[in-house]
Amino acid sequence: MISIPAISIEETLRKFQIDDGELERVRTAGRVVMPEVDAHIDTFYAWLSQHAEYDAYFARNPTRLERVKQLQRTHWATMFEARVDEAWFASRRHVGAVHAQINLPNDIYFAGMSMSGKSLVDRIRQEPKLKPAGAIADAVVKMVFLDTFVVIDEIARIQREKLSLSSKALLEMSTPVTPIWEGILLLPLLGIVDSERTQDIMSKTLAKIAETRAKVFVLDIAGVGAMDTAVANQLLKVTRATLLMGCETIISGVSPAIARTLVELGVNVGEVRTTATLRDSFELALKAVGVDRGSLGSR
Repeated sequence: MISIPAISIEETLRKFQIDDGELERVRTAGRVVMPEVDAHIDTFYAWLSQHAEYDAYFARNPTRLERVKQLQRTHWATMFEARVDEAWFASRRHVGAVHAQINLPNDIYFAGMSMSGKSLVDRIRQEPKLKPAGAIADAVVKMVFLDTFVVIDEIARIQREKLSLSSKALLEMSTPVTPIWEGILLLPLLGIVDSERTQDIMSKTLAKIAETRAKVFVLDIAGVGAMDTAVANQLLKVTRATLLMGCETIISGVSPAIARTLVELGVNVGEVRTTATLRDSFELALKAVGVDRGSLGSR
């Protein structure tokens, strides 16, 4: 995954083409807009009341509505003050965190900011005291875009974090290396196997071998739909690593499709023992640990 370093406030402003002159124009607009901000906010909620999100968040909680309106007054005040510093970015990230917490849909937030931006621009263009009105309106639009970006970027960051935690939890549950007989471990793989998961398989398998002193590791891939060269080679590395710990690996559930794919990809299977079914692998594993099939019935 490509890692992009965090950029400074100055670089962010350059990307949005906001310089000191633009910020001063935003402040100029604020001297006209802020005395009328309550009317602007009321117009916004009149628009929002036409959408399902209004009923979901405010219809039954007028106290919440008044609290959010007050927060919006503060939000617009800090935007028109145009002091774009760390505190300003932190306040916008906080808005994003709150919206992520309540699962506010991104489309209604974008639509709301679009509606608000248009309302502000219309008011600026109608004010004869604001000249040049076009340049001032453009500066306000840029600030609205920047404001929206920071909020949505924080929502996206939190969503990525949640997804990463969920993926890690799923990975934990999807790699159950289990003792099924004295000296025998089993790992049934299901779904998609990628490079990250094969690394997890490697670490957990080796740890379990060290813990149980297992002699045979059965890796069942019957539930894996497809496999590419990188993943196949990673799994073969797992088998070589287990051998170094005195544990033989048997790969079971090799379907005709995967066998054909491995041959076509030129993967060197080498000395790895493979079987078509889990039962066949289990029989080989029992022999490897010295268990006679005929004695199983007496257990």
